[in-house]
Amino acid sequence: MSQAINSDTAPGPLQALYAPIKDELAAAEAVFRDALHSESPFVDDLLQYGGQLGGKRLRPALLLLTAKATGEISTDHYTLAAVIEMIHTATLVHDDVLDEAAKRRHLATVNSRWNNEASVLLGDYLFTHAFHLASTLESTYACRRIGLSTNLVCEGELRQVGNRGNHSLSEDEYYAIINGKTAELCACACHLGAKYSGASESRITGMERFGRDLGMAFQIADDLLDLLGDESATGKSLGTDLDKEKPTLPIIRLYHNSPAADRDALVQLLESKSESDRSELLKRLKASDAIEYTREKAAHLAAAARREVEALPSSDARDILADLTDFVIARSM
Repeated sequence: MSQAINSDTAPGPLQALYAPIKDELAAAEAVFRDALHSESPFVDDLLQYGGQLGGKRLRPALLLLTAKATGEISTDHYTLAAVIEMIHTATLVHDDVLDEAAKRRHLATVNSRWNNEASVLLGDYLFTHAFHLASTLESTYACRRIGLSTNLVCEGELRQVGNRGNHSLSEDEYYAIINGKTAELCACACHLGAKYSGASESRITGMERFGRDLGMAFQIADDLLDLLGDESATGKSLGTDLDKEKPTLPIIRLYHNSPAADRDALVQLLESKSESDRSELLKRLKASDAIEYTREKAAHLAAAARREVEALPSSDARDILADLTDFVIARSM
């Protein structure tokens, strides 16, 4: 039977970054692993398999590092880290259904190994179980804050679905979408890490801003990877944004910077599924400033996140958080 992964299976650069919180991540992983269990063999197999798909454990690490950088880590943090990862995993399982993705973390997605019905229900199970786990804490604060965040994540996903094929989407609308679908959960992780470590309200707010900027930078870099990445290296299905006609920043930049007379031809390329048209689209992207512009936007957000971290007292945890701002954008370079 599959086992949920731990921090040692994170990519090499992250293993080094996570080393100072290896024991804390292991404690959170134990909570996560123990929660994914059912007496039904079929359900248990799904839960164990789904637990492998989160991968980098970035959000639990953000929560724990923020707690350590702003105060003390408690057992509540281990529960919260498991809850955040459970919600993140649920979103991935549902995303793979929406994208019809076949691979994640070098593994078959749940929808391709089983079916869409099992995937949707597994995602629902993970969402509801995350709230059950959060409710075991003495305070209801985390449940309320996580509830708000999951609503915003789902709203962001719905806004993205509603804008499929909207090739004239503005940058501001794009940022609003990724602020919900990706950045919100990172912001929530950092907020809860600081809140439950006893940090001041101003510090909690600063760490939430850090998580939000980091999450935005992460998603923009991910959009570039979907266009330019290597599936054998990333371990997941790529090109799904184009397949589903999701407007991402490189495409938005290319569209709005193209002469009006060229836009109809560009839209035809965006709506085509042929390999030759995809190659032509990539040529246009590389001939324009769209790729470099997108990288600069990701770097700008990562730099803003770093500035929030640099306001913290000096510590190993603070330094790792700062290093994570480099990691998230290096993925697309």
